[in-house]
Amino acid sequence: MAFLNLFGRNGSTRPGDADPETMAHLAAWTRTHYGVEAFVEPRTTVSDVTVILIAHDGEWTRRVVGERGAHRLSTTLNIPVYDARRVGYPQRLRDYESRRRILERRTTEWQLTDDPRP
Repeated sequence: MAFLNLFGRNGSTRPGDADPETMAHLAAWTRTHYGVEAFVEPRTTVSDVTVILIAHDGEWTRRVVGERGAHRLSTTLNIPVYDARRVGYPQRLRDYESRRRILERRTTEWQLTDDPRP
């Protein structure tokens, strides 16, 4: 993994740092949502350190930020940052996903029942 980072695999010039596009997305998302909190997720065998931003209503976005990017989040975005391994995810995230799945299922059922084809 470190070998790939030497060549700026994630678009950054420094290994383990988030690329500018990712940080711009996170900053824009934070500006357009209310009550945003960040939850840093650890590196896994398939991905680098990621962050999930969760708004007051449970809407969320996730991006790869790397080690340095994760450390910069609090000062860069001026939001609370938590370690997801220690505190877990807020209930509002699960509630948002439940509502989203229900609406998706209703939309699918509605499209099937209103289909004009025989």
